[in-house]
Amino acid sequence: MLEDDRPLFLQIAESVEEQIIDGSLAEETKAPSTNELAVFHRINPATAAKGISMLVDKGVLYKRRGIGMFVADGARDVLLRERREAFVIDYVAPLLAEAGRIGLAPEDVRALLTEHAKTQPAK
Repeated sequence: MLEDDRPLFLQIAESVEEQIIDGSLAEETKAPSTNELAVFHRINPATAAKGISMLVDKGVLYKRRGIGMFVADGARDVLLRERREAFVIDYVAPLLAEAGRIGLAPEDVRALLTEHAKTQPAK
């Protein structure tokens, strides 16, 4: 559900992206329409359209005239690549910077991650 303080159109786009990434919205299948999204989330259709437009601009969705929006072939790969790049910027780079400040080499960080991963429950 849409609840945080980020713009609603971004939340709509991210919601559709999540469905593509988790496979509940498969490639070459029909995506929810702006009207469906607007009704479901109780928002203005123009706001939903702005979120969908972002996904079209990324090449994740495309329009079939008279039918609706569809998930593009390769959309999941595009989104996963984008998320990985953001992960590096948001998490890996700061982790390595802090590791360097406290005297840990990348190999030390790798060993810590490997050891910590062993203690996590399997998914």
